[in-house]
Amino acid sequence: MAAMTTVPSYTPSLWVRVCHALPRLDLTMQMRDNIFVPDSWEYQQTLLVLSSLSAIALVISLLVVLSFLIHYCCCHRGDRSEGSDEEEEDEDGSTGHGYSGKKGRGICCVTWVAVAAVTLCCVAIGIGFYGNSEANDGMYQLTSSLLTANYTLASIDLLISDTIAGLQLSISGPLTTMEELFTGSKPFLVSTRNCRRLSENVMNLLSSISLARSSIGAGLGNDSSISGASIIPLTPVPPSVAPTVVPTSSLIPSPFSPGWAANTLMVNEDYRWLSYVLLLLLDLIVCLFILLGLAKQARWLLILMTVLAWLALFLSWGSLGLETATVVALSDFCSDPNTFVLNSTNFNTGTSSDVLDYYLTCSRRMNSPFQQLLTQSQRALSNIHTHLSSLDRNALPQFPKAEKSLREVQQILNSTEGNFHQLVALLNCRGLNKDYIDSLKGLCYDGMEGLLYLSLYSFLSALAFTAILCSLPGAWRSFPSESEEYEDSDSESEDPFTSHQARRQTASGSQRGAMAPFYNYPGAGWTPPFSSAPPLPTPNVSSNGNPGYESLPLTDRQSPPPSYSPSMLTGYGGSQSHPNPAHSRNLYSR
Repeated sequence: MAAMTTVPSYTPSLWVRVCHALPRLDLTMQMRDNIFVPDSWEYQQTLLVLSSLSAIALVISLLVVLSFLIHYCCCHRGDRSEGSDEEEEDEDGSTGHGYSGKKGRGICCVTWVAVAAVTLCCVAIGIGFYGNSEANDGMYQLTSSLLTANYTLASIDLLISDTIAGLQLSISGPLTTMEELFTGSKPFLVSTRNCRRLSENVMNLLSSISLARSSIGAGLGNDSSISGASIIPLTPVPPSVAPTVVPTSSLIPSPFSPGWAANTLMVNEDYRWLSYVLLLLLDLIVCLFILLGLAKQARWLLILMTVLAWLALFLSWGSLGLETATVVALSDFCSDPNTFVLNSTNFNTGTSSDVLDYYLTCSRRMNSPFQQLLTQSQRALSNIHTHLSSLDRNALPQFPKAEKSLREVQQILNSTEGNFHQLVALLNCRGLNKDYIDSLKGLCYDGMEGLLYLSLYSFLSALAFTAILCSLPGAWRSFPSESEEYEDSDSESEDPFTSHQARRQTASGSQRGAMAPFYNYPGAGWTPPFSSAPPLPTPNVSSNGNPGYESLPLTDRQSPPPSYSPSMLTGYGGSQSHPNPAHSRNLYSR
């Protein structure tokens, strides 16, 4: 028992069913059906309402950013004068990084919010790249299936035209010659005329096979019975030379060509893919350079990135509106594509609904609409072959001059039978239905998934850029002003080895009063033994709390006095209460 081959089928995905179930409102806020009718103005209104939701979200984002800008520009201007003392206390208690105290904690929080928003933007960019790739894969599968179907239809056209041309050649050439040769023999003449009549019948039967709505007239000889016959093309041109320019009379050529549709979709897909790549790269550059500007505290870089962030915000909400309308329209089409194709005048004009239904569904319970025509053509070709075999056995011994013409007719008949068998195989619904199912899967599975990921990217990137524009003014306040940078540069030029915190403590100590040296405290009763020693410079407090002598340059200092042990100082002080100046000079002269 032969194994039964399964016919591929298409089932709408979960996302298609969910998007198809969304409510539809027109401009008058009335509920509309979710049937895919792109030419209807009511259906176009529902898409406009859905896409306008992104415009409302854009207005809300602008109001939020504007409120934050007013908050930072107006409210914090008064807080600067009121909280100057608090800022000094925060600076005294800071660790040198500027993030302690109430103000420091607020600045740190705003900065981290900006960093989190940039991180969210980077995640959205990754989702966008994946969605763009998925959408491109779906469109590639759709165009490949359309080109394959176009090649099948073009092959059917060529087979029909070649068969009719061959039969026409046999009628006008060899059969006419044989009729002239068999004029004196009535049985042979009747057989030859039967072959002529059957050939004309086959041409008429093949000419009636049509899947398109226009015809190309073809003269089939001088005989009046076949002069009006015409070849009905299934596609205007082969797929390799399918037109890519949209006709001026209509958006869809007549007849509809899958090759034209595939080439048009490929051109549009190239522009769409490139546009999204440029948008993703713009968002990525803005996010990375915002992080660089926050790390380097570069004001000019943040100003430039803020302008680009505004541009990216508008583009994100705009792309979200287009993607929303596209997703909804695609879900309506993918929920029941057969109904749209059967009811569309672009497909069913000139082609019966039975033919379209046969190729769209390819059900085993349905017979081919061309079955009767093919059967009659097969019988006619068999009868022609029978008549030619009879003439070959009986007429050639009597009319040897007819052998050349008879062999030509047999050769044309053999090629016609070969073309006919190929035509029967191509007219079967399995090949075209497989291409149709593959195109639906590429468009409604991969294409739909890619559009949903792109919608998620647009939404997340819009939220991220809104948060970035709200947090950048707060992060701007953490940058040091030009006066602070100038003071820091002056202090660093005095002593590059002194820390920033030590310079602040020194400046605050100079305002409160100089600290007394350790030997001027009341508990310090000991005095230097030699009054002739050079005076010691006033010590300063360094960063580690020990006395330093930075106020006196090293080149102006004299040699230090000799060191004495405690026993020497005690003995010398007991024997001589008043030092001898000469002796002290002798000691220093050593």
